[in-house]
Amino acid sequence: MNDTTTIFITRHGQTEWNVQKRFQGHNDSPLTELGVKQAMWLGESLQEQKIDQIYSSSSERAIRTAEVIKGRRGIPIEVCEAFREIDLGVWEGITQEEAKSMFELQFHNFWSDPGAFHVENSETFGQVSERAINKLNHIVNDNFGKSILVVTHTVVLKLIMAYFEQRDLKNIWNPPYIYPTCLCKIEVKKDNHSIVLHGDMSHYKEELIES
Repeated sequence: MNDTTTIFITRHGQTEWNVQKRFQGHNDSPLTELGVKQAMWLGESLQEQKIDQIYSSSSERAIRTAEVIKGRRGIPIEVCEAFREIDLGVWEGITQEEAKSMFELQFHNFWSDPGAFHVENSETFGQVSERAINKLNHIVNDNFGKSILVVTHTVVLKLIMAYFEQRDLKNIWNPPYIYPTCLCKIEVKKDNHSIVLHGDMSHYKEELIES
């Protein structure tokens, strides 16, 4: 029996609001043409990789990304609320520039002191970390020795990787940058784990476009 559980984690492909630099959170916008390509590139790079289970955030941008990566694999995509992006409350739909001008302190906190971030109707980073990591640990426990793909969002992915790295919350925005469909890979054994990939972009087939 395989004693290693392999977790692949990726962010959804580029969306229209990514291009406009709008905060999405629990809100949503469609994948761009490039965003679909990014998902295709990752799917092609994983074509020969055994994947037993696919889990996706319940946001349509993540589900669509998961569907493209899945390709012809005959496995269902399990939709998980726990892997949704941070709920950004009154920030959802506004641009980064608008947030910076209207919520100067909380904009600073979001990027420089995440533990102190909170706006009206939003979640905290701690709440997101708790729901996402609890769900991931349940999935790993239920799929020992299997290969799992999780399609999620920037904040969730950063918090999951911080958990495996034992990185302090205040440092979660340190590199690597989480580009659309960048790939993280963690191998989990009974008593330890190792990070194999973190923000890997080797499947990209066009010049990198930041969003």
